[in-house]
Amino acid sequence: MNNLTHHEIHHLAMKEVGDHLEAEGYEFLAVNSQPKRSPQFVCVKEKKLYFVLVQGTLYPKAPKKFDPELIEKVKEHAAKNNAQLVLAGVGFAHAENYELPLTKKDPYAVNFQGLEAIH
Repeated sequence: MNNLTHHEIHHLAMKEVGDHLEAEGYEFLAVNSQPKRSPQFVCVKEKKLYFVLVQGTLYPKAPKKFDPELIEKVKEHAAKNNAQLVLAGVGFAHAENYELPLTKKDPYAVNFQGLEAIH
């Protein structure tokens, strides 16, 4: 069995967050799907610019626990561009048993509680 790679987890998280942003009426200006490049989404909603930092994790790691240094770096970049920084942490687990490893063939549970604004 092939466990999901870090890149595949990030891709799943990007899909979840992208679908959420689209459903909420955000307009995409730029998308960067590279895990180490931030922000992943640059969007506009109601004439306000947003930088969206996406993180995908596997259970038991907390999806909302972001690297504070990365947040500060992106926060400074957002401030220079008059943008609002928002975090989007997405957790994944095996749908039938969270303790099992997650492979490409497994159904999965998603833990995404929406966007978290950073001020």
